[in-house]
Amino acid sequence: MVDLGNYNELEIAREVDFGVYLTSEDGDILLPRKYVPAGARIGDKVRVFVYRDSEDRVIATTAEPKATVREFACLRVKDSTPIGAFLDWGLEKDLLVPLHHQKERMVTGRTYCVYIYLDETTDRIVATTKLGKYLQNENIELTENQQVSLLVTGFTDIGIKVIIDQLYAGLLYKNEVFQHVQVGDKLQGYVKAIRPDNKIDVTLRRTASAKDEITEAADKILDVLKKAKGYLPISDKSSPDEIYGMLSMSKKTFKKAIGSLYKAGIIYIAEDYIQLNTPEDKF
Repeated sequence: MVDLGNYNELEIAREVDFGVYLTSEDGDILLPRKYVPAGARIGDKVRVFVYRDSEDRVIATTAEPKATVREFACLRVKDSTPIGAFLDWGLEKDLLVPLHHQKERMVTGRTYCVYIYLDETTDRIVATTKLGKYLQNENIELTENQQVSLLVTGFTDIGIKVIIDQLYAGLLYKNEVFQHVQVGDKLQGYVKAIRPDNKIDVTLRRTASAKDEITEAADKILDVLKKAKGYLPISDKSSPDEIYGMLSMSKKTFKKAIGSLYKAGIIYIAEDYIQLNTPEDKF
């Protein structure tokens, strides 16, 4: 049975002027001439995406949509009409979000995160902005520090909402993100904590023990100091942005790291700079 809304490996059955027909258990499916791979012949198998065209016919294409059925994606609204919003998902026919599947009325030109699914009643591919029912919140098969993929879906007062591995809802805390992030961004992250209520906190950096993190930060500061001839124009009085811009670490971590270096007699901390106590040529 053909998997509508997904990729299928189908065999070329016959050729016509306007393309080729691919054989499937549900009958022959047209692959228009402009999508037929160069050199393809009858009997060859081709990887195609199968969906319905503007006339509601099942059709194949070698063009790749931005997402497939059973996936979450953030897509731009091309047009908003009384029957629903039409999203650009990379194919000739736009993806419909019916009006009753919109949490709020969708606006042309804006980007929204949706879940794409096959409507069992109409056998049509549609999308919804009501994501909750499609996210797992039980039997979470993740562990702390596990590397995961993140899709940015929105913002709250305290953090950035993400979808983890196309399965779970998660949260990135704003005070731990030092880069510009917008809806639709795909990031690599790590599981920070799975709370008793099954809510998941994630981070963009692998969590280390406090001791390991400070040691790593101190080593980095020393390395940068050596390359800068033993002097950096930042100190524990500098702004978080200045520190992150120079060292890509939080002010909290920076202060602890230079504190450990100062106690060890390695650096001198002034009001607006830090400096190596030991001459550069001894390192």
